[in-house]
Amino acid sequence: MATTKPMPQGPRTLTPSLVLRDCAKAIEFYKKALGAQELRRMPSPDGKQIWHAELRIGDSVFYLNDEMPGMGAAAPSPEHPAPTTFWIQADDCDAAHRRATQAGARSTMEPADMFWGDRCAGITDPFGYAWSFATHVKDMTDEEMQRAGAEFARQWEQQHQGM
Repeated sequence: MATTKPMPQGPRTLTPSLVLRDCAKAIEFYKKALGAQELRRMPSPDGKQIWHAELRIGDSVFYLNDEMPGMGAAAPSPEHPAPTTFWIQADDCDAAHRRATQAGARSTMEPADMFWGDRCAGITDPFGYAWSFATHVKDMTDEEMQRAGAEFARQWEQQHQGM
């Protein structure tokens, strides 16, 4: 008798599932902008929607499907974005940001070195989801990060007083 594994091959312990308007278009965008690899696509019987799709970025899989009335999950949009950000560890944050914006994403943060030792950038895709790219550039102790964070907060407060 075959043994079923509680953790299927492919997905990680936590697997995001994105609800979209025009999932087929989103799949093509994610392939071009994020370098995603399409693993599976299951269209509805009439072929007008995608009921389930799976994409891989690096070692992580995420699911996608078209918004389906009556299923309780509305898709975000650029005007009403999802209150979530997906974080991608990238070999080259600047190149990942450039690739995504050239594919049609809107930059929300240009690449910059962060106080915790990463170089980060951010985009919003045309479907209302936010993505951050990070490349680790400097190893730091917890104490060094705390000091750098306190300095960042001090500078932030000075720059934003009276706003």
